Amino acid sequence: MARTESGFSRWGSLALVASTLLIVGCTGPSAVKPATAALAGYLSQEEVPDSMALVPAPPANGSAAFAQDEAVGKEARALRDTPRWTQAALDANLSFPEAADTFSCALGVPVTEHDSPRLYAMLRRMLLDAGHTTAAAKNHYARTRPFVTYSESTCSPGEESILRTNGSYPSGHTTIGWAWALVLTEAAPDRANAILARGRSFGESRLVCNVHWQSDILQGRFLGAALTARLHDNAAFHSDFEAAKGEIAAARAKGMKPTRDCSAEAAALSQKLKLVM
Repeated sequence: MARTESGFSRWGSLALVASTLLIVGCTGPSAVKPATAALAGYLSQEEVPDSMALVPAPPANGSAAFAQDEAVGKEARALRDTPRWTQAALDANLSFPEAADTFSCALGVPVTEHDSPRLYAMLRRMLLDAGHTTAAAKNHYARTRPFVTYSESTCSPGEESILRTNGSYPSGHTTIGWAWALVLTEAAPDRANAILARGRSFGESRLVCNVHWQSDILQGRFLGAALTARLHDNAAFHSDFEAAKGEIAAARAKGMKPTRDCSAEAAALSQKLKLVM
């Protein structure tokens, strides 16, 4: 797996070369498998939300906010080796084509490159934009992840070596998960509650995985909203979004159903964190 040392800005640039590994940098997610065509994000480096300007410094050790982070983390780690832990491991995978299907149960239709190519491409391009959005703050604060602090394991053991060297704050997984949720809610408003709940649980999976603090998740959610707002001023995004709505409608008309085990996913996600905001 090809990696670089300096965050998403370089990791993402690899994806713009050709059929190579896409890495959502500094968020510490899994590598994205080579897709049929290399894509760029919708936004330039200058256009993405500035995480350094938008998020405060992470909670300081010994502060009340950090005590809350620790309390939520303890609760989340208690879900280790439960169905929720298994689901969190699945959510950690941002590889395509698997990641494209993250919201299929919430949408009620599968998301594939074959059946919904514009939706599939939109999700991939947003992934790059999310990485660029979080990179500045991640690199600047270089916050230590909880599994390193407590000398514990995660739900993605194969990623731990790179996660140790990448900043925890803010959460890149949460940023892209929430951005996807907001956009998909607009594309399928009748499924809004299910989609938004899935977006929230996608971010919370990072707590269960023991790779992020709660404050990482909260600021990631904020940046996901900021990114979504910024994308609405982009013509290429609008074009893909309108096409994606049509693809979702067409999949419904054909009676297509998700290929994921939606019952198992729902059961796993019913294990809620009580302390999380």
